[in-house]
Amino acid sequence: MDLSNARWRKSTRSGTSGGDCVEVADNLAGVIAVRDSKDPAGPVLAFAPAAWRSFVGSTKRP
Repeated sequence: MDLSNARWRKSTRSGTSGGDCVEVADNLAGVIAVRDSKDPAGPVLAFAPAAWRSFVGSTKRP
């Protein structure tokens, strides 16, 4: 997976004091990439856009 053009943004749900930060790149064609901001060269999880929408939608429900 080519991540050279990924524009990473920090999740608004990431903690600010404990260093628990998740970054998401949603500007790539056909994939949503997720990584740990403390390890930007480390592993990346890749999701199909529909799977990502489903995941995010389920986290917003009460």
